[in-house]
Amino acid sequence: MPRFLVLRPVTDEETQAIHRLAPARTAPARIVERAQIVWWAHLGERVPAIAHALGRSEATVRLWLTRFNADGLDGLGDAPRAGRPPTYTPEERGQVVAASLTKPDDLGLPFGSWTLDRLAAYLNEQRNIPIKRSRIGEILQAEGLRWRTQETWFGERVDPDFAAKRGRLLPSTRRHPLEVS
Repeated sequence: MPRFLVLRPVTDEETQAIHRLAPARTAPARIVERAQIVWWAHLGERVPAIAHALGRSEATVRLWLTRFNADGLDGLGDAPRAGRPPTYTPEERGQVVAASLTKPDDLGLPFGSWTLDRLAAYLNEQRNIPIKRSRIGEILQAEGLRWRTQETWFGERVDPDFAAKRGRLLPSTRRHPLEVS
């Protein structure tokens, strides 16, 4: 004979939390749905009735009641999922950000500003971090940094010796005399 899934005795704190979460409109929808399952079970409803009322499968209702019975309110949250481990350690990510915020001149490099290719080459050769330029851009964006915001078309150049390196300007077109009408 199959056993009925019964909700364990619920504490007053858990009852208040579930009563607050079940009708919530600002909490995540998954948590609200799980709290509703527990609330209906707390009111004495059986698994098939809860599944029918909430439009979920009986397996889903059983899963969340079992997790609540085992872990309480913490059981209503998402469990950690398996996945690919992070490619870069927090220390390596920190080195990428630190290098991008450091002026190349300060590191003894022969250029005045970073490009993603230059930064990738520096990190690969000097810091021994095997990283591609696309990943550097993702890391910087995740840290809230915008690439190349320090240099603008009309603003000050990043390289202070730019004028000396550029040399004398030559006019590309001759000046036309102004005609008086």
